[in-house]
Amino acid sequence: MQASKSELTPAAWAPYLRRPRATDAIGMGRLVADSGVLDPNSSYAYLLLATDFADTSIVAERDGRLCGFITGYHPPTRPEVLFVWQVVVAESAQGTGLGGAMLDALLHRVRTDRHGHPVTVEATVAPSNSASRALFGGFARRHGVPLIEQPRFDAALMDPEGGHEDEPVLRIGPFTEDLNNS
Repeated sequence: MQASKSELTPAAWAPYLRRPRATDAIGMGRLVADSGVLDPNSSYAYLLLATDFADTSIVAERDGRLCGFITGYHPPTRPEVLFVWQVVVAESAQGTGLGGAMLDALLHRVRTDRHGHPVTVEATVAPSNSASRALFGGFARRHGVPLIEQPRFDAALMDPEGGHEDEPVLRIGPFTEDLNNS
């Protein structure tokens, strides 16, 4: 039975969220391609993200179809950071709170895996990416933690011909509250 968008709330997504697995890699690539806004990676990259980085990534699967995912990792020299690489929500699930539900569930899992130690979430987000900025801003407000924006990657590092914007980093946190309250 297919639920309507109005029936899908952030809390209603919980049963559909899980760690990615190898069989999700192709679907992850398709979701990115369908988004029309994210930079696509190779199938092999999604395969690595779905396996080697499964503990710091999450997928939403409903009725046998991927509805969204977040890929992330701990930078090797900063294990207290969860760097969020890509967030994608299928068009059919946009406006349902799925992005926030995935971020909350992933943060909770990472903090649990780290035995409650503080975690700071980071993501680079182009100035024109209003959807991602709203997602991360809402995430920070919901948890009552600061969001600080700082320069990170100059556009010329990604495209010397000017086809890419700067990617400043958004630092959110640290998240220190008891896991049951976050």
